[in-house]
Amino acid sequence: MLFFIDESGHDHGDAPYEVLAAVAVAEGDLWNLIQAIRAAEVQFFGVHLAEVGVEFKGKKLLKNKAFRHATQGPAIDPNRRRDLAREFLMKGWRETQGGAPEARTKDEFTAYGQAARAFVIRILEICVSHRAKTFAALVNTKAPHAADPNMLRRDYAFLFQRFYYYLEDRSPTEMGLVVFDELEKAKSRILIQQMARYFLETEKGYQRSSRIVPEPFFVHSDLTTAVQLADIVAYCFNWGTRLNKMKEATRPEIEPFAEIAFNMRYVGKRFDESEVKEWPVYGVFYVDDLRPRQEREEDADK
Repeated sequence: MLFFIDESGHDHGDAPYEVLAAVAVAEGDLWNLIQAIRAAEVQFFGVHLAEVGVEFKGKKLLKNKAFRHATQGPAIDPNRRRDLAREFLMKGWRETQGGAPEARTKDEFTAYGQAARAFVIRILEICVSHRAKTFAALVNTKAPHAADPNMLRRDYAFLFQRFYYYLEDRSPTEMGLVVFDELEKAKSRILIQQMARYFLETEKGYQRSSRIVPEPFFVHSDLTTAVQLADIVAYCFNWGTRLNKMKEATRPEIEPFAEIAFNMRYVGKRFDESEVKEWPVYGVFYVDDLRPRQEREEDADK
């Protein structure tokens, strides 16, 4: 099982939350999923997005401006919309290659906005049809951090916990590989060290290393379709999903996308021996404190 991870809102821009999201895809489904997404690119844009230097990231395809353009005119016939969207993208590509500025028509802006919206819906539906599962930690931007910078953040630890449970539910021998969008090298090294400490030096982490390979893979998102999927999912959760205790406003136009991603979430059950009771486990969850238990308890005692 491959867990593709990306984030949203960690740059502390205008996003309401920090989101660490993952899309889990079985190895046997991955290539078929990728091919289906590439076919959808041609269907909606008339070109593979990579050929015109475009990543299908949430902040590009689902930004406010794209929705404004999509609704500035009536729905365009799909074939004409595809041709207009392709011309819109080709003009931008020629400009980035040193060409002279080219004017865009209102219909081209409208077509691109409508195509982007329809494309995101389609790729989320493709994920559903290829049995992908979503996971996400939605984190309060003001959540306290651990005092020890070498400690793995609590949102990562909870995410790995859910991966572990999902792998257990699938089969007695299923293993998981974690794939991240590449960070700056220094940040990547820090994350690798934090994960090694968690998986090799903590009791729960060591247990979970029996199913999750402790050393992650880092890839370029513009070259890795499934990481771009994780970016879309992270963006949708950030702007369209609200769980208990989450007070920030959504963007209503994102909610239908977020609903599809949310319905793909992992849901499992675990038996609590101390309470002699079975509890649900959800792959999408909210975190308002990133500190380990000891720090939280010490703070509560003050």
